[in-house]
Amino acid sequence: MKNILVIGSTGQIGSELTMKLRGLYPQGNVVAGYISGAEPKGELLESGPSALVDITNPGQIADAVDRYKIDTIYNLAALLSAVAEVKPQLAWKIGLGGLFNTLEVAREKGCAVFTPSSIGSFGNSTPHTKTPQDTIQRPETMYGVTKVSGELLSDYYAKRFGVDTRSVRFPGLISYVAPPGGGTTDYAVDIYYYAVNGETFKCPLKPGTLMDMMYMPDALRAAVEIMEADPSRLKHRNSFNITSMSFDPEEIYAKIREYVPDFKMEYELDPLRQKIADSWPDSLDDSCAREEWGWKPEYDLDAMTRDMLKNLRIKLNKDK
Repeated sequence: MKNILVIGSTGQIGSELTMKLRGLYPQGNVVAGYISGAEPKGELLESGPSALVDITNPGQIADAVDRYKIDTIYNLAALLSAVAEVKPQLAWKIGLGGLFNTLEVAREKGCAVFTPSSIGSFGNSTPHTKTPQDTIQRPETMYGVTKVSGELLSDYYAKRFGVDTRSVRFPGLISYVAPPGGGTTDYAVDIYYYAVNGETFKCPLKPGTLMDMMYMPDALRAAVEIMEADPSRLKHRNSFNITSMSFDPEEIYAKIREYVPDFKMEYELDPLRQKIADSWPDSLDDSCAREEWGWKPEYDLDAMTRDMLKNLRIKLNKDK
C-alpha cells in the first residue's frame, strides 16, 4: 500500500488530487504538504494528515518522507504561466530548484515522483496541430522553460539514478472546485462563473485561439493512472501528451449558450496571455499515452459544460 506525499496540496490541482487519492487509498496514507500561509482547511485538513513542506527547503521534504514513510511524491508546486512571467525568478526557484530538491530526496530515500508538465513546454517552432509526443520544445515563457527543463531533469534522474519519475503534459485544466489561479487557459474556467452569475464575460483571448483543454476529473485520473501503470510498458516517462478536447473562445461560448441562452460575451484582450496562448499547441497527439498505459478521456466539451454548470449552480447557490 502506497504512502503518498502531495507537495502543493492546497493549490489548484493539489487540493482536488489530494482528496482523489484519499478516496482511493487509506486517508492516513496520503499526506497534504503545504507552505506557510496556505494551510489546509475544511475537508482537506480533517480527512488526513498534513505537514509543512516548502519545496525550496529540502530538509522539510526529507522530514515528511521519513515521518510518514513516504514512497510516492506528487510534486505540484509551481507558479502558473501568466504569474510566472511576472515573477520569473520565483518561478525558477520553485519549478526547477524545488524539483531538484524533490528528486534528491527521492534518490536518497527510494521514492517515486510525479511532476506535471504542460502544453506550455512547447513553443512557436513546435507543430501546432496534433503536436507529436516527441518534437522540438522551445518555449518562450519562464513557465515553459521550467516545464521542459523539469522533463529533462526527471528523465536524467530516472536514467542516472533509477528514480521512478513519471509525468504527463497537462493541457488547460477546467474545474468548478478551485478558483482560477493565473493560468493562460483560466478564461475557460472564468467563463462558466460569469454564465452562472448572469454576467457578461470579457474574454482575454481573441476568437480563433485554439488550445487543448481537459476537465479536472480526467486530469486527476491521469495523474493516478500514470503512477499505477506497469513500468515495463513505458517507453516514455517525462512527459506524456494527454488530451481531451480543443476549442477556441467562440466554441465554448456557443456551447454554454445552448444551456444559458441569454449569456453574453465580449472581448477585452490581454496581450500577455494572448502571446502565451499563440505559442502553445492547438491540439496534442496523445497516442503514446493511449498505447503505453491505456489513457482515455471521459469528458468532451458538451459533457464538461453540463457538469460545470450543474455544479457551479450548486456552489454559487443559483436556482437556475
